[in-house]
Order: sequence, then C-alpha cells, then structure tokens
Amino acid sequence: MFTGIITDIGEIREIEQRGDLRARIGTAYDTNGIDIGASIACDGVCLTVVALGPDWFDVDISAETVNKTNIGVSRWDLGHRINLERALRVGDELGGHIVSGHVDGVAQIIDMTDEGDSTRMTFRAPENLARFIAPKGSVCLNGTSLTVNEVSGATFGINLIPHTQAVTTWGRARSGDHINLEIDTLARYVARLQETL
Repeated sequence: MFTGIITDIGEIREIEQRGDLRARIGTAYDTNGIDIGASIACDGVCLTVVALGPDWFDVDISAETVNKTNIGVSRWDLGHRINLERALRVGDELGGHIVSGHVDGVAQIIDMTDEGDSTRMTFRAPENLARFIAPKGSVCLNGTSLTVNEVSGATFGINLIPHTQAVTTWGRARSGDHINLEIDTLARYVARLQETL
C-alpha cells in the first residue's frame, strides 16, 4: 500500500533479461533500512526487492508487468529515472490517496501547456479505464497522486505545480510520453457496485 507521494528519484543502473527482467535501481534511500522482500513503488509499479547494495536495490519484473505498464512501451534503459515510494507504514501521514501499486493501464500525454508557474497536462486514458476517472477525483500517474481537473471522454487534465515537477520525474515529461495509470480504488468499487445493482 502506498500514498502516491514520491520520496526519491531512482535511476536504472543495470537491466538484464533473465527468465524475468531484472533491474538494478540506484537510490538515495538508506538501504540498511530496506529488507529483502520489501515492496517499493517504481514509477507506480509495486515491485519486490530481491537484492540490496549500499545505494541500490534489485527487482524482478515479470512479463505480465512489462506488458501492462509503460516498461513494455518505453523500456527502462540505463540512466532512465523513475519515481520511487516505499510502502506505507502504520502511523505514516496519508498525504495523497490510497494507491496499491497495481497499474491498470498506460495513458499518454497528448498536450502540455504552461499556466503561470504550473504546467497543465492532458492525457488520453485507455477507453476501458476512462469511466473510472472523474473531475476532482484522484489518479496515480507514474506513482504520483494527482487531482483530476477535467474529463472529456477518454481524455483528462491535471496541473503540476513547480514543487511536484522538482521532486519527481515530472519535470522531464514530454508530450507523447507513456505514463503508468492506476485508477482510484474507490472509483473501482463504486463502479462495481453499480454493475450489481
């Protein structure tokens, strides 16, 4: 369980196709406080730590995860930077919203416009996920909890303030980028309840 509040920017140091894809991720986290088997959200994808070093951790990425996320579209190359968040602990501040780290699909940035100091971004969601996105609701994009401004069909917009762009990978985002999308868990259950009524 996560909150969508990014606490580090990791860097892909090694990537190797074994039975699964193995990635080594450089981090500023104190790895002495990370256990083998811990969950870390990597660009919004909940991955399990399988090895540790002084400033890095390794994760295995299954073919299913590669196919369902932007890892399969944009590929993680050496030097690629990703948003990181460690798992929520009891008593931690819930600054974003409840995020599972189970990516639902891949959205694409289709427009970016500066508005004052902020940047307004427009995304195209997969058609099957668009109904779960609502104005003033929450979405998780590349692991970041963000508020939806407006929705029109399968497109939706958000605003990124300068702070968010500075402490995440969003400052490097470009139109055309493929982005991991996790819909709000509450929206998922409300839609499911409506189907059964």
